Amino acid sequence: MIVPRYYEDLDFLHEHTMPPRAYYIPASHRMEDLVEHREASDRVQMLNGMWKFRYFESIYDVRDAFYESGYDTSDFDEIPVPGVWQMAGYDTHQYTNFRYPFPFDPPYVPQDIPCGAYVHTFSYAKDEKAPKVYLNFEGVDSCFYVWVNGTYTGYSQVSHATSEFDVTDVIEEGENTIAVLVLKWCDGSYLEDQDKFRMSGIFRDVYLLKRPEKAVQDYRITTEITEACAKITLDISYYQETPVTVSVEDAAGTVAAQAVISKAGTVTLEIANPELWNTEHPYLYTLILQNADETIEDAIALRTVAIQERVLYFNGQAIKLRGVNRHDSDPVTGFTVDVAKIRKDLVLMKEHNFNAIRSSHYPNAPYFYQMCDRYGFLVCDEADIEAHGPFMLYRKEDTDYNRFKKWNEKIADDPAWEQAILDRVKRMVARDKNRFCIIFWSMGNESAYGCNFEKALAWTKKYDPSRITQYESARYRNYDVTYDYSNLDLYSRMYPALSEIEEYLEKDGSKPFLLVEYCHSMGNGPGNLEDYFQIIQKDARMCGGFVWEWCDHAIAHGQAENGKTKYYYGGDHGETIHDGNFCMDGLVYPDRTPHTGLLEYKNVYRPVRVVSYDEKTGRLVLHNYMDFDDISDYADILYEITVDGLCVQKGVLDEVSIAPHSDGVMTLKLDIPQSGKVYLKLRYQLKKELPLLPAKHELGFDEVLLANVDGRNQTAVKWLAEAEEKNEISVSETDTEITLKASDFTYAISKRTGLFTKLQYAGRDYLNHSMELNIWRAPTDNDMYIRAKWENAHFHEAYTRAYKVETIQNQYGVIVMSHVGVVAPTVQKILDVELVWKVESSGRITASMEVSKDAEFPELPRFGVRVFFNKNLSEASYYGMGPQESYRDKHRAASHGLYRSAVKDLHEDYIMPQENGSHFDCDYVELYNGRYGIAAASETPFSFQASNYTQEMLAQAKHNYELEESDSTVLCIDYALNGIGSNSCGPEVLAAYRFDEKEFQFGFTLVPYVKG
Repeated sequence: MIVPRYYEDLDFLHEHTMPPRAYYIPASHRMEDLVEHREASDRVQMLNGMWKFRYFESIYDVRDAFYESGYDTSDFDEIPVPGVWQMAGYDTHQYTNFRYPFPFDPPYVPQDIPCGAYVHTFSYAKDEKAPKVYLNFEGVDSCFYVWVNGTYTGYSQVSHATSEFDVTDVIEEGENTIAVLVLKWCDGSYLEDQDKFRMSGIFRDVYLLKRPEKAVQDYRITTEITEACAKITLDISYYQETPVTVSVEDAAGTVAAQAVISKAGTVTLEIANPELWNTEHPYLYTLILQNADETIEDAIALRTVAIQERVLYFNGQAIKLRGVNRHDSDPVTGFTVDVAKIRKDLVLMKEHNFNAIRSSHYPNAPYFYQMCDRYGFLVCDEADIEAHGPFMLYRKEDTDYNRFKKWNEKIADDPAWEQAILDRVKRMVARDKNRFCIIFWSMGNESAYGCNFEKALAWTKKYDPSRITQYESARYRNYDVTYDYSNLDLYSRMYPALSEIEEYLEKDGSKPFLLVEYCHSMGNGPGNLEDYFQIIQKDARMCGGFVWEWCDHAIAHGQAENGKTKYYYGGDHGETIHDGNFCMDGLVYPDRTPHTGLLEYKNVYRPVRVVSYDEKTGRLVLHNYMDFDDISDYADILYEITVDGLCVQKGVLDEVSIAPHSDGVMTLKLDIPQSGKVYLKLRYQLKKELPLLPAKHELGFDEVLLANVDGRNQTAVKWLAEAEEKNEISVSETDTEITLKASDFTYAISKRTGLFTKLQYAGRDYLNHSMELNIWRAPTDNDMYIRAKWENAHFHEAYTRAYKVETIQNQYGVIVMSHVGVVAPTVQKILDVELVWKVESSGRITASMEVSKDAEFPELPRFGVRVFFNKNLSEASYYGMGPQESYRDKHRAASHGLYRSAVKDLHEDYIMPQENGSHFDCDYVELYNGRYGIAAASETPFSFQASNYTQEMLAQAKHNYELEESDSTVLCIDYALNGIGSNSCGPEVLAAYRFDEKEFQFGFTLVPYVKG
């Protein structure tokens, strides 16, 4: 081992680093866009690229002084910087949620710490006007030692903070060598127990800054705003003092204010009639700090943040945060993400109606916040602190209460950690203090509460009273001790049930309520966004929240033979300590393809909603959910009338002025068709161009069912109508089967199940396996807790047995009456079913069922009929909610319409296969191929699922690329399914969405056909 053991010393965090300062990029003169193209500055020398690299499984294996000048690195490998070495094939990936991947023994970490030796040679040309040189590392996990030209330069930790070193005295004209030893773990790793893949290396940019000796070292911007004037105060410090011209320009480039400052201290500028910044109108002023040899350009957003009477206000307007939690994550580069990847995320967020981001659970790259200023996002900036692991320590009394009670003792309330915790908070605030998009400072995540966080909050509030503080873990404390919460501005909660929110608002409500994490978006979900939206809107003390989370975390391992990307998650790399696919919990897939949950979010948070519509008078009431824009400035409203899914009328509504958070009234007189299922659909389109969105971007929609004389879907009516032609049906029986024959069909029903085993129509066999009553579904990620109850009830092993099967024949056809049960091994009968099939001579089949459930059993996953059709029936047409999947608590992004699709395209390809692709509130569905097909219709709307996979296949596969198609087109005709919810990390499915009926009736009609 060649370095001192700073990595196991809580009192030793940094050596030879520069004092923390605000982020900025200097240049010799004003230059274009140094936000997203900072490498263009002539005072920046990026050191990114391929570096020499050697991986060591233990720090004790590092014996050679690889950092010395002239050291032979010819046998080293090469690795990209920025990057993480696990993505380059070194070490192994590991995903854990909150368990430490090493023994809890602070400040010590395992003796054999994996580490990486980096060496990079670069050429440097001195600048006489900028002779000072500063080496910046914006992110290194977990700690590192640095040498320049063989000279030890310093040590630092805090993975997601900038470490800056003065290398003026060691850098040389011409060729230089930088060497870095990065350790996988250090004492700081106890504070970096975030829910993510654990990766190591120099994962953010490395660069040199060339600076004059006389230059600004740091500055802090504060503002005081009234309607008539904005006062901008800069508190400036220097390396060496020099006259600096301070200018503020408006968005048109006109100088709005100017002053000169020569000494450390403050300068104040005033702007008359200021233009305020908000998420819907991100107006920025430009700040220029200029002396003889250097220019620093920055952005200023004029805005105010305040809490008044327990309500969050922004620019004097009560607001709602439409937020999402975001990790740095990419399936190919890990948590190395560049400007282009961040921009892609921000575009998608804007497209789907988000206005806020939480930087979970660490500060992002500094330019991320500049981009949020530019594009209009409110940000919760979070310190690089999560000490979740102590929650999982072994305790004799292993209960949740005992875990919460003891959680804070090891770190949060141990003064030994005070310096490390304060250092991380101060570094975040120092670097990001001039970013106006940031309205919250968060002390970290899930680390319990104690004296160290009290002090961090007190320092933050004293240093920056202009912003709001939040720290959700203030709730989890030693319940025998009273702590100080006076410096916390918000009451923050994760995944509360609606009842808990209502209880807080009723019994306390002393602080605004922030859903810092809610609606866990794992797999098929979340299923209760609308319910949280409603409770957020109905009380002004609810300031909104951040959905968990933005993207699925996974590692791409090339393509499988079927062309799908092989995404790995926890446990797939051979690690023993892991949390499986719990990292697959985003609104987008790893490649940023939207989940259906993201589509759901978009329409739940549409900017306008219909409050009411009166068909007789045409009175239409709309509500504007925007925080700042009048809807007449923000959106055009288009309308269309559909009958059974076909558009019969459309147009554009007259412009109507509706102030933010207000109702507006207008008149829309319509000619409503007298028959058919008629919907009025309002579509909201962006009226103006925004920084990330073009005009006419679709913002969301509403649909209103209109009353008429016959509101039935007329196509379904035809399917349900009895055929006029009456032909004779012959009936034959054996001990096990009933066979029905007519001129066009041969059907068979099993006496063992009461269900069809054969449907042959017009010479074609429609079935290739027997029909089933179905109560099971491939469990979703959000079923992970109820699944245990379901499997304990043996729902997954349930099958149908008949007790009695009788036939009655008359002039209209044959009626087959069965008394059947749904049963499973080791448990009592689950369902008792009176099942009647009415078979007409045309081949039309009508089913009716009366079902009773044993009340001892939990809610059912589903109830319906599963039919295994010939795979040639590969096309689907349906009237119901689409085009994406829809469920009883997840259908706000779907709308009623007539949809057509290949069956294979109805499958939602979750990386962890699970229940998917159901369609809610349907009147009928057809499966067909060319001229022949079969329709299922019902007088009562039902759900259906058509798939190339069985539920057993989905439940068995651990990855989507492992799926192999069934030999059938599997159609599930469902009376109901249990709700989706978000119980993978949230409350149980709401009672309103549970399928807990004890008695119910279900009926539908099957009509095979051949087109003429």
